[in-house]
Amino acid sequence: MTTPFPFTAVVGQDDLRLALLLNAVSPAVGGVLVRGEKGTAKSTAVRALSALLPEVSVVPGCRFSCDPAAPDPGCPDGPHEGGGGAARPARMVELPVGASEDRLVGALDIERALAEGVKAFEPGLLADAHRGILYVDEVNLLHDHLVDLLLDAAAMGASYVEREGVSVRHAARFLLVGTMNPEEGELRPQLLDRFGLTVEVAASREPDQRVEVVRRRLAYDDDPAAFAARWADEETAVRARIVAARELLPSVRLGDGALRQIAATCAAFEVDGMRADIVMARTATALAAWAGRTDVLAEDVRQAALLALPHRRRRNPFDAPGLDEDRLDETLEEFGGDDGPDTDPDGPEGGGGQPPAEGPEGPQGGGDAGAPAEAGEAGEAGEAERSPGAGSGERSPVGAAEPFRTKVLSVPGIGEGAAGRRSRARTEHGRTTGARRPGGALTKLHLAATVRAAAPHQRARGRSGPGLVVRRDDLRQATREGRESNLVLFVVDASGSMAARQRMGAVKGAVVSLLLDAYQRRDKVGLVTFRGSAADVALPPTSSVDAAAARLESLPTGGRTPLAAGLLKAHDVLRVERLRDPARRPLVVVVTDGRATGGPEPVALSSRAARLFAAEGIASVVVDCESGPVRLGLAGRLAGELGGGAVTLDELRADSIAGLVRDVQGTSRRAA
Repeated sequence: MTTPFPFTAVVGQDDLRLALLLNAVSPAVGGVLVRGEKGTAKSTAVRALSALLPEVSVVPGCRFSCDPAAPDPGCPDGPHEGGGGAARPARMVELPVGASEDRLVGALDIERALAEGVKAFEPGLLADAHRGILYVDEVNLLHDHLVDLLLDAAAMGASYVEREGVSVRHAARFLLVGTMNPEEGELRPQLLDRFGLTVEVAASREPDQRVEVVRRRLAYDDDPAAFAARWADEETAVRARIVAARELLPSVRLGDGALRQIAATCAAFEVDGMRADIVMARTATALAAWAGRTDVLAEDVRQAALLALPHRRRRNPFDAPGLDEDRLDETLEEFGGDDGPDTDPDGPEGGGGQPPAEGPEGPQGGGDAGAPAEAGEAGEAGEAERSPGAGSGERSPVGAAEPFRTKVLSVPGIGEGAAGRRSRARTEHGRTTGARRPGGALTKLHLAATVRAAAPHQRARGRSGPGLVVRRDDLRQATREGRESNLVLFVVDASGSMAARQRMGAVKGAVVSLLLDAYQRRDKVGLVTFRGSAADVALPPTSSVDAAAARLESLPTGGRTPLAAGLLKAHDVLRVERLRDPARRPLVVVVTDGRATGGPEPVALSSRAARLFAAEGIASVVVDCESGPVRLGLAGRLAGELGGGAVTLDELRADSIAGLVRDVQGTSRRAA
């Protein structure tokens, strides 16, 4: 087994280490979500923590790690008789992003349950992680229903498996740690709120600290055992400090003054619900225990706010997490009057190379990334207003209008892509539409179809009692229909004909509205823009809709309209993405007024490019941005050539009078 990198050897990342240690002291804090760019020791620190956790005593032979001092009365391996326990290290269990529901929560043997009436249960990862750490790398890429199951188990301290009237429950108390790169997509705000603490991490910009990171990593790679031995004393000291803090935790007093500060802080930052207050209270208590105190001080409340509140401030995916520290200090001062003893204002000292109770910085909130406008092609005569002093038809970026709720645009037919909320699909979750023989392990039993398959053979099988004789060939898997997520590829016209400020603001507002809809429906998104003489992939397909919104916000306009180039670029993006993710069906949203003025024979070339989409049955919709009393209908003509439909900006609104839900129409229908 590979020697893990020592926790105390991690350079910097004080907030990350502190948040993990606080959860080790008090798992009731609710886990940690670590957000940050790649290569910032997120996974290294989490894996290193498991070596610091005290050993656990378990009932010998129990697959659910019951504590012999207080065994779970409902344990599937119970009841446990009195007796001694066996000590073992606390486990760290990793949940792969592609794991199935059965792998997470466990599986019932439905065949034995029907034929023998016994609850044959194979434990899942939740059982393995009981009284240890459950680590989910790239938690933002985990399917929503798995995240829901995971967080429910973490909140309740138990896992429930129910299939066709047969149910099993077992204890599942663990330290939940998730890591994610925000560039690859965000968690829903409801799921963010379920993590107790959140930490933003980034690589240091200090050369000396970066040198030390490289030096330690190279030394570890050369000889892991020798490197770990050099840090053994520090590791032992921190392990002992965790044990001492756990023992002290029940004696920590959370006074009325600290409680008032917690409540006032949550109210001042307008967080939803009461979970933030509870998490802050538990975190402040753990901070005091970690510092070796029995009273919670204002500095504990401040540090708890920096760890527990930033991710609860988000209202939509385009909001950056973060906390105004000046406002936090003002609130704490206004509602001061801590009723604990006076202490050193610098706070408790860290021990064994560990961070102090108050880290050097709170999580940093990111801002919108806005690239400067690049020099563009010369503007088409009469198409664009020029900015004062500008020497071309390019205009500076225009802000988006207020977003709105859009109509549902869906892909026709039935797919088999990743679970989501946009288009019809065959899924593991949804309404039952039929039955089939299982191809592998049975996960969703169709009881009626199974009984019908077994009934004609009961006499031949020698049935003599009331029970039904069921064999493997009789089992039927339920087929279910739900919703899938799609790849929504936006192809946005940024030419001079779109450049009028009020008009482009409305166009960007419509695209932002569609991006919000894509976020809620768990889609991947991509952005292709065309202007001047070429088209660019402003954003390759990604799950990060806030990245798409940032690119859109900084989009300049001006120049001719190379519509064909935009369509061909989009077609190429779809071709590459089809190789990477063949099950995910695309929906192309072309935002344009339909004009084609760039390149040789622009109209004919645009028509040929559009027919490529129709020939391959790619679902598409054109958002018609033409305005004014005289309309040429070019966008509608383009929609016909694409084999899709067209909607105006007004018709895109869900509350418009244009009609009900508009499905994208295609010339080719996918087979059901």
